[in-house]
Amino acid sequence: MGERVEFNGTTKEWFGIWMVNLVLTILTVGIYSAWAKVRTKQYFYRNTKIAGRSFDYHATGKQILIGRIIVVIGLIAYSVLATIPILAIVLPLLFIGVFPYLLYRSLRFNARVSSWSGVRFNFTGTYGGAFKAYLLVPFLTVFTLYLAWPFAERAQRRYTTNGHVLGRSPLSFDAPIGPFYKAFGLSLLWFLLVVFCGLGVILTLSIGHSGITGMDFNDPQDTAELFGGTVFFLALFFLFFAFVTSVTLFQAFIRNVVYNNTLLDGRHSFVSTVSPMAILWIVATNGVAVIFSFGLLLPWAQIRLTSYFAAHTEFVPDGSLDGFISHFEAEKSSIGDAFTDIEGIDFDINL
Repeated sequence: MGERVEFNGTTKEWFGIWMVNLVLTILTVGIYSAWAKVRTKQYFYRNTKIAGRSFDYHATGKQILIGRIIVVIGLIAYSVLATIPILAIVLPLLFIGVFPYLLYRSLRFNARVSSWSGVRFNFTGTYGGAFKAYLLVPFLTVFTLYLAWPFAERAQRRYTTNGHVLGRSPLSFDAPIGPFYKAFGLSLLWFLLVVFCGLGVILTLSIGHSGITGMDFNDPQDTAELFGGTVFFLALFFLFFAFVTSVTLFQAFIRNVVYNNTLLDGRHSFVSTVSPMAILWIVATNGVAVIFSFGLLLPWAQIRLTSYFAAHTEFVPDGSLDGFISHFEAEKSSIGDAFTDIEGIDFDINL
């Protein structure tokens, strides 16, 4: 029998923390954002539980700040050196090589400062694995006009999931390519449907507007005036909406695929039953609420989405739950609290 993931956070509590984070970040010209990030993750981690035992986040604001300073110094150095003609050619290639390293270090840092029931996570992936999953495979999809993108998505999910370890128990993920192509195909169909509907709306409005104002489509000046104004922005809106919503649907489909094909220690499983259309509705209405509240409803939107994900996620231990917990209690005492990194390079990659 599965243990449903619990999320006990509330909008009222989170709004207070979020507001303090926002004010202090503004007053310190962004410096406090490192500590704000820690407080944010600690609130959501500590309010997320499996079998009554919560997750936790152990990084410090100083670690996050040092990581950001390192990245900023690197970007400044890159900008200065790029003004030298010969380096302007070499540096982009060097950056391509550095990116997988930063990604790998980010995943390792985030894993090592996270825990469940007092047991730390770790990340055992390699630089070579990051290079292959995030650069080589996506690059190869270019030659298929991105029709092979599901292979890149699967490679990235394999890398991030299979590299994680809870205590000494590894996570493992594998799935056939079929579900990835199904998610890709349905998301692409949604994108085309939204674009088609957008074109219909634009043409209807254009014909109606021309009828009212007497515009002549055969007149270049009238046509330029019409398509250079409202129609142009409507087209941008529908393209943006189509892209964002199709990506949202794709990620919802993929979440189910990944969770439902992931094992902990080779035998404990997970279940994700999120509805892609429900996710789309939540994300869309959250976006509208945040925009029309000038950002003040962002905490409510975050709690709402997190609560939905938790309510549709289960952990299914192989055997008794007591036996599973006892196993990790023993690991907690033997492993201790030794995982630390000096710098907090953090790309916020979610499983």
